[in-house]
Parts: sequence; structure tokens; C-alpha cells
Amino acid sequence: MEKLEKYIKNAEDRLYEIFPAETLPQGDVIKAAKYSLSAGGKRIRPVLTQVFCEMCGGDADKALDTACAIEYMHTYSLIHDDLPCMDNDDLRRGKPSCHKAYGETTALLAGDALAILPFERIASSSTISSSAAVKCIRTLANLCGTAGMIGGQQIDTAMAGEELSGELLLSMYSMKTSALIKAACLCGVYCAESPEEERYVKYASEYAENLGIAFQITDDILDVTGSTEELGKRTGNDAENDKHTYVRTYGLEKAEKAAKEYTEKALSALKAFDNSEFAEQLTRMLLGRKK
Repeated sequence: MEKLEKYIKNAEDRLYEIFPAETLPQGDVIKAAKYSLSAGGKRIRPVLTQVFCEMCGGDADKALDTACAIEYMHTYSLIHDDLPCMDNDDLRRGKPSCHKAYGETTALLAGDALAILPFERIASSSTISSSAAVKCIRTLANLCGTAGMIGGQQIDTAMAGEELSGELLLSMYSMKTSALIKAACLCGVYCAESPEEERYVKYASEYAENLGIAFQITDDILDVTGSTEELGKRTGNDAENDKHTYVRTYGLEKAEKAAKEYTEKALSALKAFDNSEFAEQLTRMLLGRKK
């Protein structure tokens, strides 16, 4: 998809411009942060920030600082997820995890740095108003904290080996995965600074909630059906860590059906936006992904 490649390149061209020099005494933590950022990945979240800005009548360039901020936050979460105290993964995107490449202490600090950097990036952006910047910062802080991504990760790790109801499982997915996707979409809406912002926020939230759950269920499916070579990370890790997933709770067939149903709900929310054709294509592509 040519348009997808353009959005990815837009973000990747700007990801590293805020970093201090690696020659400083603290250079190793800067190298470690950039190592994890440069490992690739789908860049779906910064893409969504640009896409939603455009769908709300803004220019994608207005949202680039914020899109980079979202990717910093996502990368921080991956560094910490891979640590031995969390998922204990040695491989990420086909490369040694940050803690395997730089050691646990430096990886922990690199994650910390990438969790703080988003707020500096948004606050110093010259492409959006101070009002829009405050909305983005507040949204990111809320959805990545204990009410969102961090809360979901706590449930995921604390409930390993315990019985988990279907309701709590979906709540965990909403916090662990949907929350940062919602931040990406909402920040795109805020960067557009549209007079119809309130209406767009409603449907962007609905879209992101359903896409995030579909995305996580698809991850669960791939953890069972995929290979390490395809995914760039070790498979079967959820079962090894005795974690509850949609596949474990309901079986593979019901998981595949649920992923499609949540994807359809996400697609339905996109009808509120003009020029949503690319977003629809991207949403369908994520359902059929192999990694």
C-alpha cells in the first residue's frame, strides 16, 4: 500500500531528531532507546495519528510530532514487556530484545526515557496550538497510565495462572492494547483542530476500542498458529507463562470469529468520517496480518 508506506516514512524520518548525542556520558541509554525504535515494526499507531488528523480535515504533517510521541510510548512498552520480570522475551522483531543487547538496567532506563520523551515532543511541537497539545498530553497520560496500558499489563502479569472471566479478559485487552491505539486516534483528531471535534472523538474512540480488541485477539491467534521466523519473536510464550488469552478461553475457532466481529465494529465506526477508504483498507489488512 503506497499510502501506508508514505505515512510510515513520514514518521520514521522524524523519529530521531529530538534525541541527544550518543557521545554524551549517558550515551548507552540513548543508543538503547534508538536501537529499539529502529527495530522496525508495523508503525500502526503513528500511522493512525496521521490518518485521523487527515480524516478530520487536518494536514498529516500537523500530527507528525504527536505521531512520533505515540511511537516512543509504544516502544517503551515493548522494552519493558520483554524484561525478565514481565514476559521474559529474548527476541523482538527478529532482533535480540533491548535487555539482551544492552543489559537489563540500561533497557529499563531506555524504556523510562521513551515514556517521558512523548510529553516533551508534544509540548514543543510548533504545528499544533497549545490547546491541542494539552489535549494530546492529557489523553496520552490517561490512556497509558493505570487506567489504561499500565493497568492492563498489571492485570496480565498478576493474573497469570489464575482463572480469568471473559469480561475481565476483554477489560484487560481494552486497557492493555486498545488504550494506546485510542490515544493514537484521538491525538490525530485533536491535531486536526476541527470544529466537529466532539463528534469525531466519539467515533474515533469507538473505532479504536474495537480495533484494539481485534488486534489483541489476532495476536493471540498468531501466538498459537504463527512461527518465530514469521513473527520475529518467540511463539507459545503465553502458554509458557500460563497467561489467559482469547484462544485459551474460547478456542481458536471462536477467537477467529471474534476478531472478525470486532473488526467489523471498527469499520462501522469509520462511516462517521469522510475519506475513510484508506483507514478501512488498513483495518482489514490488520485482521489478515501474519505478524
